[in-house]
Amino acid sequence: MKSLLSTVLFVPLAAAGLAADTASLSGNWQVHNSIAGNESDQTCTFTQKDAELTGTCKSEIGTVNLNGKVDGKKVSWVIKTEYNGGPLTLTYNGMLDAADKFNGTVNVEEYSVEGDFTATRAK
Repeated sequence: MKSLLSTVLFVPLAAAGLAADTASLSGNWQVHNSIAGNESDQTCTFTQKDAELTGTCKSEIGTVNLNGKVDGKKVSWVIKTEYNGGPLTLTYNGMLDAADKFNGTVNVEEYSVEGDFTATRAK
């Protein structure tokens, strides 16, 4: 009876731990953007602590900080930077397809345009 009770209590905890590990976005990701007919690529380094997501994205125009969150399979982050001397806010909202891939939409607030992005874990 004691071993049955231990098994009943341990298995759900182990499964929860595995699910949390699978959903971790920490690491380097290649992000491809397609916004208003413009294609661009960047390398983002995510650090995930519980539901909090922080990090940087590096592209041909420089490196920017990001802040966001992870909620189950939902992923979102915001980048605030400057473009041509004015503020620029990019808001990403996506869904995990697999442990190494997710995609979604990116909104450029100041220009009222939206596009798509695909992120794949860097090898």
